Amino acid sequence: MPCHGGKAIKPLFLKTRALNLRFVVFVVASVALILYDSGGAESKRLRLVLGTLVYPVQLAVDWPVRLGKEFADGTRSRRALLTENDTLRTRQVLLEAQIQKLAVLQAENARLRELLQSSSRLDDRLSIAEILSMDLDPYRQSIMLNRGLVHQVHVGQPIIDAHGVMGQITHVGLNTSTALLITDTNHSLPIEVNRNGLRTVAQGTGESRWLTLPYLPRNADIREGDLLITSGLGGRFPRGYPVATVKTVMRQGGGRFAQVRAEVTAQVDRSREVLLIWDHPPLDTPPRAEHLPAEEP
Repeated sequence: MPCHGGKAIKPLFLKTRALNLRFVVFVVASVALILYDSGGAESKRLRLVLGTLVYPVQLAVDWPVRLGKEFADGTRSRRALLTENDTLRTRQVLLEAQIQKLAVLQAENARLRELLQSSSRLDDRLSIAEILSMDLDPYRQSIMLNRGLVHQVHVGQPIIDAHGVMGQITHVGLNTSTALLITDTNHSLPIEVNRNGLRTVAQGTGESRWLTLPYLPRNADIREGDLLITSGLGGRFPRGYPVATVKTVMRQGGGRFAQVRAEVTAQVDRSREVLLIWDHPPLDTPPRAEHLPAEEP
C-alpha cells in the first residue's frame, strides 16, 4: 500500500465503491417500502405504530417554534393593548373635562333662569350683575360686582338673588361696585313677619347664613317657620322681598327681649349672579360707603 510520510493512504476508489453500495441499498429499501406501503391493512397498521412512536418527537421539535410564536404574538398583543389603553384613557380624560364644563354651564343656565323668573314677577327695574369677589370675614361681609357708574349703579341700591335679599351697594366705582351683605354685623334691615305684619329690625350676625332679631319683646307673636320680608320702611329696600325664615325662638331667662335667629333665604355664600333693583331714583348726595347709616324700622 502506498505510503506518504510514513502514513498509509487509503485508496479513493474504495470509498467511492462503498458510497455506491449504500446508495443501491437505500434505493432498494425505498422501493420495498413503497411497495409494502401500497399493500393492505398490515402496512396501515405499521404506519400507525410508527406515527404514534414519532409523535412525541414531533412535539418536542415543534414546541420551541410554537412557544416562540406565541411569545411574539403575546408581545404584540400586549403592546397593542397598552397603546389602546393609553388612547382610551386620554379620551376619557377629555370627555370628563367636557362633562364638567357642561355641568358648569347647566348650573349657570339654571341660576340665570331663576333670576329671570324672579325678575319677571317684579315690577321694579332690574339688572343682572356678576359677583367678582366675595369677602365673608366675620367682621366684614361684602361682595364686589361688575357694575358701576357707567351702568347707573348708586350707593344704597338694594341687591337680591333668585331667593331673597342679599344686601345693598355701599361703594360705586366706574365699572365695579361693592355691596354690604345683610349678614354683616353693621347691617340692619327693617322687616316684617309675613304672617301677621309684625315689624322689627333684622341684624347681621357675621355668619353667612344667619340674622338675629334683637328688638322683639318676649311676648311678640313670632314662631319658628315664619317668613320675614322687607317692610319698605327706611326708603331703601322695596317692600315684599323675602329676607329670612325664623329658625329658633327662645323666651327663657329674665330678659325683656326674645332671642330669635333666622336663616336668610338668599344664597349669600353660593350665588354667582345678583339682581340690582331700581325702585327709586339715585340719591343726590350718596353717603360714602364707610359712613353708610344703618336703616331704622
